[in-house]
Formats: sequence, structure tokens, C-alpha cells
Amino acid sequence: MILRIDRLLTELPPPSTPDPAGAAVVQELLGGKFGEMSTFMNYTYQSFNFRSRQQARPFFDLVSNIAAEEFGHIELVATTINTMLTGAGEKNELPDPEKVLNPQHFIAGGAAALVQDSNGKPWNGDYVTSTGDLVEDLTHNFFLETGARNNKLKVYEMADHPAARALTGYLLVRGGVHQVAYARALERLTGADLMKMFPSPRIPTETIPECQPHIQRGEHKKLYRFSPEDYLELAAVWNGPHPETGDELEVVDGYPEGTPPFDLPAQEGVFAPDYAPEEIVEIARNLLMKAGLPDEPTGVVANNGHGLVDRVKGAVGA
Repeated sequence: MILRIDRLLTELPPPSTPDPAGAAVVQELLGGKFGEMSTFMNYTYQSFNFRSRQQARPFFDLVSNIAAEEFGHIELVATTINTMLTGAGEKNELPDPEKVLNPQHFIAGGAAALVQDSNGKPWNGDYVTSTGDLVEDLTHNFFLETGARNNKLKVYEMADHPAARALTGYLLVRGGVHQVAYARALERLTGADLMKMFPSPRIPTETIPECQPHIQRGEHKKLYRFSPEDYLELAAVWNGPHPETGDELEVVDGYPEGTPPFDLPAQEGVFAPDYAPEEIVEIARNLLMKAGLPDEPTGVVANNGHGLVDRVKGAVGA
């Protein structure tokens, strides 16, 4: 079971000038062959299908916890796409089709992320490898993380929107952790020293400005244990020096603190959440009253539900 926390794994900037073309590029990091849907589903099914998990518990724990983190990575990529599309789906201001690389963002998605790659091709289960052979699966996972890093570096260069840059900076660091994890697991199993391959591709992570804050907080060396009581044997695999920095790898009990997301405004031009969102707001308020709940929503958002619409409109008109 996955314990869901209403936080993003890392802070993303609020919406600014909308960038539909850039959002289409970022889609590759969600639904592409090497995207977060692929990493999440590969590791999830490998953990579901893992046999002799008690006897090989350190490796099962490793795959299971990385799978849990990948769920949060999907949310981050989707939130980034939604942030980049905010302001492009406002009433009577839908974008010129010639400037949109993926019109389905507006026709089918409500100015929001879709389970597609950058060409609009749907993600599919053929991207999942779960053979049952532990060495083969771990080798595939290392290859998958290497391909994912390659794509993140390219998306970083192609999309300069602040949200896209913040996303790729974080994912390059955390994806690097997973890349190291599978290399270390294969070394423990076979003796093969994949650490000599880092960084792969050979662009040092520390040279990317948006990666620096996460490296300074030590996020490049931490593997989180996404459970209050289970998956205790991670440390049997996740230890030793980091191949790029030499820092000692560490297991962190529990999940990252995270940060509240921005409450993105309605996009009336694509009926999200409705052509008349104020009606939904009124219905929700009445439901709170009837249930004896506080008038104000209890959830936490970065902007407390105030001011964002004005900022977005100002940016769009700038």
C-alpha cells in the first residue's frame, strides 16, 4: 500500500507566462519510454512479482522504495506541465493551434498533463520489464535510469520555463540516486563495478545550477524508506561512497518533508473544473457547512488559494 501525503516532493514555482510548446516537451518525462510512468511501473511490477523476497530482502526493499518515490515523481512532472499550461486555457483566450505542439492538452486534458510522450503517443505497458531474473531486472533498471537522465538533460536544454528547469534540476539529482542504487545492487550481486560509468551521460550533475540546492541538502546521497515500519534492510545495499562526490550514502527513515503545491486557478476556456467554476465552489462550501466542517478548506496549498489568478493574468498580459 502507498501512504499518500498531500505535498510535492520539492518546491515548484508558481505559474508565470504559459508555455504550451514547452509543456509538450516535458510530456516526454511523464509518458515517454524513459519517463516517470515507465520507472514507476517497472519497479512497481518488479516488486509485486518478486519471489523469495525474504531471502533476498535487501534487493526487494530497494526496488520497492524506489517505486514508491517514483509515484511522487509522476506527480511532480504532471504538476510542472499543469503549471506551464496555466493561463493558456482561460476563457476566450485559447492558444493559436499553430503554436501548440499537443492540442490534446486543451481538447482532451483540460489544459493539463496527459499520459503521453512528447509526440502525444500514449504510454503503454510494453515499456515494463519484469522478467523475474533479478540480475536482468536490475540491469534493465540501470539502463532505464540512464536513459531517463539522458532525456532530462535534453529537456533541460529545450524547455527554459522556470517550472521545467526546477523539475529537471530536482529529477536529475533524485534520478541519479536511483541510477547509483541499481549500480550498487548489481555490484553486490555480481561484482561488476558500474561505478566507473558515472556520471552517465558524462555531464557532471553539479554543473547544472538547478541541481545545486538539492546537492547542498544532500539529496544526491539519500535513499528514503517510505514506510513507518517496513523495508528495513535497504542499508545492506545502499552504502559506501557516492561515485561522483565521494559522500557516504545514507538511508533516511521515512519520506521527504515535501512542500505544499500551488492551488492552480480554473481554466474556463477548457471547462476545468467547469465552465462556471464558481458554482462548484459554492456547492463545496455548502457541503462543508452541512457536514459540520470549517468554512475554510483544511488542505494546505502554497498560495492559500489567494492571489494566484491575478498573478497569472498579469504574467499573461505582460
